[in-house]
Amino acid sequence: MSSIRKIKQISKSVPTIEGAGVHLKRAFGNNDVPLLDPFLLLDDFHSDNPEDYIQGFPWHPHRGIETITYVLHGDVEHGDSMGNKGDISSGDVQWMTAGSGVIHQEMPKGTDEGLMWGFQLWANLPASQKMIDPKYRDVKQDTIPEVVLDSGVKVKIIAGVVNGTKGPVQDIVIDPEYLDVTVPADISFLHNTKKGHTVFAYIVDGSGHFDHQKDKVLAQENLVMYDDGDSVHITSSDGPVRFLLISGKPLKEPVAWYGPIVMNTQEELDKAFEEYRNGTFIK
Repeated sequence: MSSIRKIKQISKSVPTIEGAGVHLKRAFGNNDVPLLDPFLLLDDFHSDNPEDYIQGFPWHPHRGIETITYVLHGDVEHGDSMGNKGDISSGDVQWMTAGSGVIHQEMPKGTDEGLMWGFQLWANLPASQKMIDPKYRDVKQDTIPEVVLDSGVKVKIIAGVVNGTKGPVQDIVIDPEYLDVTVPADISFLHNTKKGHTVFAYIVDGSGHFDHQKDKVLAQENLVMYDDGDSVHITSSDGPVRFLLISGKPLKEPVAWYGPIVMNTQEELDKAFEEYRNGTFIK
């Protein structure tokens, strides 16, 4: 018997400063483990003032996780200790598997008008893949399909499947779905989800009801966490609503986390930082 997911918890993103002084909004993070397993963190960096982001995220290590950067407006230049370099522009995604470790930097540039807007999601890796070789999936905007449903709902598919159309990011251990959804005014969106998977929505713009009971109108920068079920039911209010809809298979493993390194035990975490200090971090 199918069941529509009910809202488990609602929270609002919190102003935070990260990197060398980047002002952003944190939708969830360290304090929320294991509520959104396998996901660890979601940051919303959105400003038209370059002083809020231009200092960027200088050289820092990652191990044991995947970082997924999705840029709506602006550019993020990136490079790492292995000599990789690139640029993520408006509409692009970078899915980086840190694995055994990378030291990299990410420097936001913004548009000509100064607007910078994007999201960074952290997904955990299972113990069996914590120390795999690092790799990148650079996903350009023109490779991300957009499906327009009969209702007028538009869905950009970064990962997952909608109406038989697959997103370009595949073969990820947590079996993720990452959708950018825009629902026109006074329209409902019913979307099937995998039973047992963690599902959440983060509202990018506009407002709407995020369950079928329509108890509460939720607006921009709200995070909606769902109970288990087979589908989500979302209805816009008197204007369109845009949101990220993200899901993944929980790992159900212990988390030892400090800064940009996430392992399973404190011993593994201590070893990672010791290797970073003595120069043996990169494998």
